Amino acid sequence: MTDAGPIIVEPVAEEGNGRWRPTVGAEAFGILEHSVPEAARESVSEAAAAILGKGIAPTAQGGQETGLVVGYVQSGKTMSFVTVAALARDNRFQIVIVVTGTSNPLLNQSTGRLRRDLRLDDENRQRRWIHFKNPDDDDATIAPIRDVLDEWRDTGTPDENKRTVLIAVLKNHRRLQNLADLFRTIDPRGVPVLIIDDEADQASLNTQVAQGQESTTYRFLMALRQALPHHTYLQYTATPQAPLLINIIDSLSPSFVQVLEPGDEYVGGQEFFGNNQTYIRVIPPREVPTTNNPLTEPPETLLEALRVFMVGVAAGLRESGNRGCRSMLVHPSHRTAQHREFYGWVRDIFEHWKAVLNLPDTDPDKQELLEDFRDAHDDLAQTVGAALPPFNQLVPHFRPAFLNTRVLEVNAREGQTPQVDWRSMYGWIVVGGQAMDRGFTVEGLSVTYMPRGIGVGNADTVQQRARFFGYKRRYLGYCRVYLEQGTLTALQNYVTHEEDIRSQLQEFEESGRPLDEWKRAFLLDGRLGPCRRNVIQFDYIQGRFSDDWVSPRVILAPGPVLEANQRTVANFMRGLNWTEDQGHPQRTDVQRHLVCHDIPLRGAIEGLLAGMKITGTTDSQRNTGLLLQLGKAVESDPHEICTIYRMSPATGRQRGVDQSGEVTNLYQGAAPVNPRERRGEIYPGDQALRDADNVTIQIHTLDLTRDHAVALSVPVIAVWVPARLAQAWLAQEPQVQP
Repeated sequence: MTDAGPIIVEPVAEEGNGRWRPTVGAEAFGILEHSVPEAARESVSEAAAAILGKGIAPTAQGGQETGLVVGYVQSGKTMSFVTVAALARDNRFQIVIVVTGTSNPLLNQSTGRLRRDLRLDDENRQRRWIHFKNPDDDDATIAPIRDVLDEWRDTGTPDENKRTVLIAVLKNHRRLQNLADLFRTIDPRGVPVLIIDDEADQASLNTQVAQGQESTTYRFLMALRQALPHHTYLQYTATPQAPLLINIIDSLSPSFVQVLEPGDEYVGGQEFFGNNQTYIRVIPPREVPTTNNPLTEPPETLLEALRVFMVGVAAGLRESGNRGCRSMLVHPSHRTAQHREFYGWVRDIFEHWKAVLNLPDTDPDKQELLEDFRDAHDDLAQTVGAALPPFNQLVPHFRPAFLNTRVLEVNAREGQTPQVDWRSMYGWIVVGGQAMDRGFTVEGLSVTYMPRGIGVGNADTVQQRARFFGYKRRYLGYCRVYLEQGTLTALQNYVTHEEDIRSQLQEFEESGRPLDEWKRAFLLDGRLGPCRRNVIQFDYIQGRFSDDWVSPRVILAPGPVLEANQRTVANFMRGLNWTEDQGHPQRTDVQRHLVCHDIPLRGAIEGLLAGMKITGTTDSQRNTGLLLQLGKAVESDPHEICTIYRMSPATGRQRGVDQSGEVTNLYQGAAPVNPRERRGEIYPGDQALRDADNVTIQIHTLDLTRDHAVALSVPVIAVWVPARLAQAWLAQEPQVQP
């Protein structure tokens, strides 16, 4: 690859799932060559082209598009958007805006990555970018941007000599207002722009939507977009719940999605929270600081974690020769006072151990400390294996390990979060909270100590604390994660949720269908909310069917819906071989049914359940949850079977409905009712007709009445879900727009 080369835009075309086909030119090639491992270059390049190609083409006559890009936590989303930015330049985008974190450390972190990967400080490179950080609406900024745009209009200037404006801006209402004012002054009509919103589910969304108002940051983000008539807006996040659940007519509701796949060296939820949780340690309740359980001394698990970390630092120094870094994260709480307490403990323990290691080898305190380190070494040996040097060979490296490790408190106590120069020291022990929750990269992280609970229990917030995910397979054996039980359980359950939502989004990505057609439903532990409720306009319900009957309450529907459901049921029943169910000979005709056993559940879902139209809002959400739950059962076991009943085929049934169309009582009760000791002897009741271990489906055909008949032959489906197929889910009500 060379640093120079043609920049060509392919003709705009509808091809595959994209709008147009970007060309990988010199700038993107340079990124791939200098910053991406060779084995990953093709996949990174293809993903970047797919993302950019789904947006507005640079040759289009204006327009706006919003896309969602979903990766795992710490999986390389920054590398993706830097590559997309470079590709945008290759394809004549004249302005690239990166809306980055809500704090200066995150802004500086992202700006540093942009400058490094785009090689803006390389004196040997041709000037292809002009960079602005938090620009103001003044002549010092406006004049050079106008000059750049004039370059693009000048047909005599070769494309490779034209510069692209690169703006990094804090996700702050004042900074965004300045930027919107700047572009209103410049008037960038006809100028293709790419906007990248990093951590797009944080701060960007409208937190006052329920009040019919606009929150400040959202309002100025909208003002920025309105000032740019020709742009693509990319939302990058690992936690897409909020952007997916906001009103689909909101400008920030994405119309397309791209799911990023991590490289082979990535370690995430599957590795940490799968069946073999080798790297996880549980902090016992007595060692978790709470209002009712204030700690007066450092907990034993904290000491254990520190020892494990320092053994790893000693081994790493011995192996690497002081190259790279290793770090430990202590995340006790969102309160800075507790950070100070833990920081004091860690600092004092660290300095004490360092002093003890300086004692003669015969000193009993040193011998006792070394025995404690030996226990930590034995723990690591279980996962590092033969690559871990014998303990006696590591002992001489403990003293250098302490001299090359720094303990640092990272929070905004003094008004500004301190910057971490990771290259200045091999070992780091960082103590903090909110400042390291989202977007913050803890380089070389091997040991995490997090006694903090799940708080309000929003899934996206819990997942963003998983700073211990990342590209660390080569030193995974040295990794340990200490969690209190509630957070551990939440993260374990989150893995199922994350894989479910990613697989659903991948299906939409591959189909090319617009994302507003996606039914907002996914697996989610009932103890977690998806995200903060103040950004969601349309409500949702959460459920978990386990040894439950599921049936609609609203069964009176308009004529076309009734006719469609009748056709669905008739077509499905036509292919079944019915037999009479067994029961008491004194049953009435209403209590006699037909039954089919061992029917493939997949066929019942596709041929019957998925085709039924449900009109009630809550019924629709519950039905969506049911289909999601049964779909996951079939995914786990394609041979899953069910039992199907055709209820009272000889007589049909009558049921009353109220003014809203709700049935007063769907299920036939037991007979006889009295005397009590004989209740159910002749007929156990509809709800007792089920398979204990498999899904059971009852097909009811009802004549509906009030004072008179209001509908005839109305099919109603009831489904029994056994406990072994229980899954927790969330379903949002259909977004019916005014």
